[in-house]
Amino acid sequence: MKSLVDLLAVDAQLVPRVPVWARSPGLVLHDADAAYLAGTALNSLDNLVRADFVWAGVWRQRLALKNAAAAVNLAGRREDEVALRDTHYLRSVGDDPGPAGHILAAWRRLASRTIGFDAETLRPVTERHFDLHWDDALAEVVANAEDMVVSSRPAPVLAAEVAAAVYRARPDAELFGFWLADMLLAQKFRWPVPVPLLIGQVSAPVFKSGEHRKRIRPGGEGWGRAVFLAYATAAAEACDLGIELAQRAAKLTTVAPKLRAKGSADVLKLLLSDDAVPGSWSSPKMSARGARRLFDRLGDLGAVRELSGRPTFRLYGL
Repeated sequence: MKSLVDLLAVDAQLVPRVPVWARSPGLVLHDADAAYLAGTALNSLDNLVRADFVWAGVWRQRLALKNAAAAVNLAGRREDEVALRDTHYLRSVGDDPGPAGHILAAWRRLASRTIGFDAETLRPVTERHFDLHWDDALAEVVANAEDMVVSSRPAPVLAAEVAAAVYRARPDAELFGFWLADMLLAQKFRWPVPVPLLIGQVSAPVFKSGEHRKRIRPGGEGWGRAVFLAYATAAAEACDLGIELAQRAAKLTTVAPKLRAKGSADVLKLLLSDDAVPGSWSSPKMSARGARRLFDRLGDLGAVRELSGRPTFRLYGL
């Protein structure tokens, strides 16, 4: 029987890739061509999701961080991925993470659990994380989205439509529309947990049009084609990230037998399931000092990276 180390070594070879011809196709003039590219890329991503790799947790949370940073930027704030990571991992328990931190929390929530299309579930998301007043307009969009899930129409088409419906009903809820689009896409593909994708591409050329290259608003001219191409690119990048993390996870598991510290297995599990682990982490099995020594050893062995670039308040991850 193969060991976990052997299985993870094979992992990287088995991660689905988006075909070269479906990447960066240049100018795409027709919606049908864009939809075909999206379908091809999302098929590869669907295979990755269904494989349920051991590193799927950190993979989703890295995508959540990327998409949250794009959302924060779209909201007119300056926090980047580094700042958002700090906000999440270094704040004290009970502290308000601030507007940018709440946006990150929304995408982390999306990437962490199955979420139903009902007002009882989504109202707290809109009010707490997006600072939106819940009203009849949003409730109607959510109710219609429930019907979309059982539709036979393609997932990217419906994702584009639900984001546009949110924007028509409530222009101030644009971020929530992007969030809901990824949620609907996951429901259509019957993924156990959504994958953050769409808003991470919002600054890409596919969302620009006209002589002055203005951003295409949800539901505007060219919106559907832009969403198709955005999903094609996002799916390809997500698969590429999966390949990278599979290689890093294999390295981490290779060095695992060399670790003798009590509680090290818990640390390895965290590294495979989340974006980062604070250097000050501790548990009943391991003190904060012991954790720091473990992270230093893992770093020396090339199994983890220090993500903050600081000498103190460090964060570690694959």
